[in-house]
Amino acid sequence: MTCAVLAWVVERVSAGERVAMASVISASGSVPGKPGARLAVSSGGAKFGTVGGAGLEMMVENGLRELLGVPALETRKLGGRVETFVLHKDGKGKEAVALDSLCGGRVTVAMEVVEPVPHLLISGGGHVGRSVAIVCDTLGWKHSIFDIREEFANEERYPFAEEIHSSSVSNFFESGGGNSISRFTDILILGHDWEVDQEFLIGCLKRNINGNVRIGVIGSTTKWRGFKEAAEKAGVGESELSTARCPIGLDIGADSPEEIAVAICAEILALHRLPGADEG
Repeated sequence: MTCAVLAWVVERVSAGERVAMASVISASGSVPGKPGARLAVSSGGAKFGTVGGAGLEMMVENGLRELLGVPALETRKLGGRVETFVLHKDGKGKEAVALDSLCGGRVTVAMEVVEPVPHLLISGGGHVGRSVAIVCDTLGWKHSIFDIREEFANEERYPFAEEIHSSSVSNFFESGGGNSISRFTDILILGHDWEVDQEFLIGCLKRNINGNVRIGVIGSTTKWRGFKEAAEKAGVGESELSTARCPIGLDIGADSPEEIAVAICAEILALHRLPGADEG
């Protein structure tokens, strides 16, 4: 069961969900859940595993949902928590939570939230795209690649990519790769051809229905003005357009592809970690 719960947690986190997980770390007396028992709840509402059932399980599940209700930025500061439960209705003591039970045992449970790491879809596998991928590898972030040119989107060039897509823009969005973009936290449009970039941007904006994916475009304000006009003509509304930004990257005087990659990833880190960073 332990391996199954951990595998479920990894699967959910890989899909971009936050997961709160409880682990029984010690137990004594007659208890339903032994050390190593785990229960996990995802931000999507699903749950998996067990810490023993009955009143203990209900209390722990409620605790996990409370943790998920705390913003990720606060969770990072506060961490999780450890609670001890006495499985007896007459259990007393400030150091433990008494449960309406007659088992008489004592269980200590650790609860934590597992946060997904950023997953970047890099559209454009050229110099800047490759440099961004290298920074992702260094930070432990995930990255995937799209390019219409196969020589710029292959395993040799991107050995650590989660996904590699090489096709036309329309084929990408019609295939499994582009049906859902919600698995990505960020989409970076860094292509070599403005027409390809524009088509890819419009496709992303139309599918970013909830605005959960951050979309960034490399280029000038003039280029962005043209992209916005094309997007509006394609039926993209102002709310969808507000999820994209151009130019991207913190203003650190970056010049080379490597420096630009640092600026882009630094901006993503700020957006990921600092509240209100997108308002500055």
